[in-house]
Amino acid sequence: MKGNIRAAVKKEWKMRASVFADKHMKIGNIDPNIYGSFIEHLGRAVYEGIYEPGHPAADGDGFRKDVIALIRELGVTIVRYPGGNFVSGYDWRDGIGKQRKARLDLAWASIESNEFGTDEFMKWCQRAGVAPMLAVNMGTGTPKDALELFEYCNHPSGTYYSDLRRKNASKQPYGVRYWCIGNEMDGEWQICGLDADSYGKKAMQTARMLRWADARKADEEGALQLVVCGSCHCDMPTYPEWDRKVLEHTYEEANLLSMHRYYQYDTSDKHPLEDFLGSADNMSGFIDTVHSTINYVKALKRSRHNVYISFDEWNIWSQKTPRTEPNWIRAPHLLEDVYTLRDAIVFGGLMNALLNHSDVVRCACLAQLVNVIAPIMTEKGGGALRQTIYYPFRYAAKYGRGEAVRAIVDCGSFENKHGRADTLNVSVTHDAATRTVCVFACNYAQSAQDVSLELRSFGELSCAEHVCMCGSDLSAANTFASPEKVTPQACECVPVRDGRAEVKLAPLSWNFLRFTY
Repeated sequence: MKGNIRAAVKKEWKMRASVFADKHMKIGNIDPNIYGSFIEHLGRAVYEGIYEPGHPAADGDGFRKDVIALIRELGVTIVRYPGGNFVSGYDWRDGIGKQRKARLDLAWASIESNEFGTDEFMKWCQRAGVAPMLAVNMGTGTPKDALELFEYCNHPSGTYYSDLRRKNASKQPYGVRYWCIGNEMDGEWQICGLDADSYGKKAMQTARMLRWADARKADEEGALQLVVCGSCHCDMPTYPEWDRKVLEHTYEEANLLSMHRYYQYDTSDKHPLEDFLGSADNMSGFIDTVHSTINYVKALKRSRHNVYISFDEWNIWSQKTPRTEPNWIRAPHLLEDVYTLRDAIVFGGLMNALLNHSDVVRCACLAQLVNVIAPIMTEKGGGALRQTIYYPFRYAAKYGRGEAVRAIVDCGSFENKHGRADTLNVSVTHDAATRTVCVFACNYAQSAQDVSLELRSFGELSCAEHVCMCGSDLSAANTFASPEKVTPQACECVPVRDGRAEVKLAPLSWNFLRFTY
């Protein structure tokens, strides 16, 4: 009875909802790099993930072709490497040349063999059809180390490190454009973490040296895109002062400020389902605060330069223990979350939050890509699997192109630990090149919702596709025994007249509707 009273008082479910979007209410152009991902030397992300020599599906370089096929299908555009926490203790020189040096990895209490390093990653990126995004070590590393990695990767020839690259792997420079200057340097868990002023000064000097080596200005066409570390999450005691201080040191050199955030279905919460469903609103608030901080520093400096956001770690992460006690083995099984239908619905809302901030978010990296809190899982010597979160990402990456359009939603709402959230979470995209309008909708209500769609100024629309992920078992997941237990299901296309359509969304569901004109 108590639960029913709570439901009646604290939830404002409406069985009808409306969504209005007009072509002229543009949020911003969607940068394809928001469909990025992340590979760190953590657990089985690299070894037994993207790289497994001797596997039946491995090519001559040890890259798993079955995994590459799934990554291409997923639509990933850019991949951040090699960390993550790992990078703050990493010497990139250990992972080049014929003689590799195995090291203790203090970040994840493992042994790093270094058999996969910078050259392998660059070759893998080419095979997988993704752009590289390199992180440099700002923990044990120095600005000089970062400069020498840049020289190795990007300088054509005639210097020690550029000629070493030519000898080791590639006559042509790699042309890496995106560079992350450190990782989560505000975290007490980070190897050689720093306070904001110390990091800001170090990052500024590093950025300046990279710019000098690149010989192009920050806003020049084709120039480096430098990412400085913002707060690693919005619950840090130093947030958002960290972001302000770092930007005050680096503003004119930086292109992007990083954000990291993970969400969790926590059964110890008072209302775990509602709290989990409120995750997208928390992500949106985090983005808004960081954007405001960027604007403050821009005004403070009277700058004409713009800094945007790189949300270069985000996902659902339900395992509470981020590492094991030191076991000093190579590629231990760590953070191999099994994603459920419940996770896919919340994940879809997080994707909507990114799309609805396309004016400020120019890069985002789903963390991670394979095995470790990932949309793709592999078996050693065996197959590869699409997890439930694979599908909302795939649809967004394929169809969420062009521009994001502001959606005005009228629906019920519910309380959660983050505040109040709408029962209907929506993003709308418009791609003039393909004459496509897409609606990504998460129904957080625990009953079906009838939704009136009004899509104005796009032309004469017809519904080309409607797919849905839903079901009575929110804990259902894909496994190697049942790899397609939770997949998008085709729904009947709705008739459209004068840009108006009526659609019924299943309870607790993720939905994708595609309209053409």
